[in-house]
Amino acid sequence: MAIVVPIENGKVTDNSAASASGSTNKSSASSKSTSGLDKEAFLQLLVAQMQYQDPLEPMDNTEYVAQLATFSQLEAIQNMTDRMSSSMANDLVGKYVILNTANGNSSGKVDYVMYENGEIYLAVGDRLYSLDDLDTVADADYFEAFELANAFSNMIARLPLPAKVTAADAAAVANAREVYNSMNAYQQGFVSAEDLAKLEELEKKIKEITGGSGDDDKPSGSEEDSEVADG
Repeated sequence: MAIVVPIENGKVTDNSAASASGSTNKSSASSKSTSGLDKEAFLQLLVAQMQYQDPLEPMDNTEYVAQLATFSQLEAIQNMTDRMSSSMANDLVGKYVILNTANGNSSGKVDYVMYENGEIYLAVGDRLYSLDDLDTVADADYFEAFELANAFSNMIARLPLPAKVTAADAAAVANAREVYNSMNAYQQGFVSAEDLAKLEELEKKIKEITGGSGDDDKPSGSEEDSEVADG
């Protein structure tokens, strides 16, 4: 089949003005037109094809039916996908999620789901996020472990590098160790190996700077303990 005249919305159009308008406007208009193609637009194009086809080389009726059937299948798949997305979003209410946005990761509990202009949004922490930003759905234990590991990582990031640590940083390093030790084994498994290695290296440097940590470094059964016992 051959189209012998340009068609827009089922009508013959003059493309001479479009040719002279420049490539920038053309690409913009093309992008908008293709993104808005729906079943109604497809039917208009199909009718235009039938009306303005080359009479010397007409399209077979089976080709029309095949095109319509293909588009109907695509539309059915799209509708099914939309329904599945809506159902999944509704099931997220009350659950903890981790979102990967352009500004970094966000996390929290989904309070409600909002539908606007064909888009699905998750309300998390008084903000709305697109369903497309969803990265992880977690139970309470996983979410708590994730949050603790994230807080610990931020704490480690604020500490100086081992080569620049001073005695003034001893309290902050000790505090980071207390936070890590307060986690259970499951939560500690979320801590990155790099953060833990930095903490251990900082502790080693602090010990070198301060000459040890006092009585905790003194071995049991020392001569001092023996003298006290003999007294």
